[in-house]
Amino acid sequence: MPTVSHRSETVPLSPFRKLIPVADAAKAAGRHVYHLNIGQPDILTHPAAVEQFRKLDWEILDYSPSNGIPSYRAKLTDYYARFGIELEADNIMVTTGGSEAILFFMLSCLDPGDEIIVPEPFYANYNGYAHIADVRVVPITGRIEDGFSLPSPEAFAAKITRRTRAIMITSPNNPTGACYSAAEMQTLADIVVKNDLFLCADEVYREFAYDHPVQSVLEFDQLHEHAIVIDSVSKRYSATGARVGALVCRNSKILAGVDRFAKLRLSPPGLGQMLSECMLEGDTAYLNGVKEEYQARRDVVFERLQAMPDVFSYRPGGAFYCFARFPISDSEDFCRWLLEDFEYEGATVMLAPGPGFYATPGLGRDECRIAYVLNRDDLNKAMDCLERALLVYPGRTTSLAADQIVMPSVK
Repeated sequence: MPTVSHRSETVPLSPFRKLIPVADAAKAAGRHVYHLNIGQPDILTHPAAVEQFRKLDWEILDYSPSNGIPSYRAKLTDYYARFGIELEADNIMVTTGGSEAILFFMLSCLDPGDEIIVPEPFYANYNGYAHIADVRVVPITGRIEDGFSLPSPEAFAAKITRRTRAIMITSPNNPTGACYSAAEMQTLADIVVKNDLFLCADEVYREFAYDHPVQSVLEFDQLHEHAIVIDSVSKRYSATGARVGALVCRNSKILAGVDRFAKLRLSPPGLGQMLSECMLEGDTAYLNGVKEEYQARRDVVFERLQAMPDVFSYRPGGAFYCFARFPISDSEDFCRWLLEDFEYEGATVMLAPGPGFYATPGLGRDECRIAYVLNRDDLNKAMDCLERALLVYPGRTTSLAADQIVMPSVK
């Protein structure tokens, strides 16, 4: 039998999807599963845009240009102008979701064996795409105790080597919900310029910053040749299936390299681009409503976690994720146990185990990511399940007083 590639056998598994077969088995057994493991919102895709999309007149679904439909890219320049970011349409490369933009960035800016510094925990697929591109992720660890704020300049300096080519961040952050302050962003800009690195910022949750606006790396004049932005319509408009993202930068050499890769895959999704162009029109009220809803969901999760014995969390500043520390020693086992052995009022909850969001071995074993993408009623029911599960989980690492082993709190 022919031998398959080492790459295919060693690529990291997705922590959001690895337990899907176990969840499917739980559903087949008659239990309802509250999915807090993946960023799939239950909010309607921009309804006015969907209605407009249905009325579009076209007869042939042809290839778009490899960098995207011109009219869509032109409208994207207007979108970025809302945030004080002046761009030309040629600064925007439309991609097959934000995922392809991440891969294009790594392939265009780093060679095999080069290093990219990423604050951890981070979006787990960075590990996978770095594996494909044969580049090394160098983690710099954040602390849950301070809400995963940006590590110090000295911590970054200690990680920079002759193979370092880039720093990559996500703000608002997936999986932590952290939003980097203006001072933290300036610190990063200074580090990048001093060491002549690229700074790639995943900004797909730009609209969902609840406590203060986030600053784009494209707003820094000193980063004109250094900054790359990863963007996507998936979460902004609740259109994960559109598979339309973008790589945005002003560095002509990066764009030329990305264009070579883009031409090889011919074009990004045509129907998704048509829908995305519709979604850019009259989207202010929609986006404001979505932001308010996620902020309310954030508060539900934070308040419920705060009431659970021996659970440590914080109030996320953005996105729709929360990272929490639980009284457990193995979050992989806990998440599997929830699906295989636990049931409360005919239901259970699915979380994403913490280790998959780290590159440092051994970290995240007592942590899980919660995606608060369900409506508030379902979110409270999911928290009921989680609260009860933590009281009866056989692998719990802290003891409970008798009066703590009660039914979940009434809301």
